[in-house]
Amino acid sequence: MSTGQDVEPERYEIRVRGHLGSRWAAWFHGMTLTHESDGMTSISGPVVDQAALHGLLSTLRDTGLPLVSVTPLPPQPRETGSPDPWKDAT
Repeated sequence: MSTGQDVEPERYEIRVRGHLGSRWAAWFHGMTLTHESDGMTSISGPVVDQAALHGLLSTLRDTGLPLVSVTPLPPQPRETGSPDPWKDAT
């Protein structure tokens, strides 16, 4: 159901056990892959909807690396100086 309002995509951090090779970066459009010192890979960034999240998880399944966690991230603060379209709306 659409409300007619532009909604920022949710942001997630997905962690897998092991390090993904750089060739996988293209499969996670707009996401940041970070190799952690504990042997994990953190994949974080915007996910437009639940279907896209399921697609990412399906791609991760194909890597063969064990899924450790999927965590929603708090919204990023608006950039300073960006007008709030809802402020002063009547």
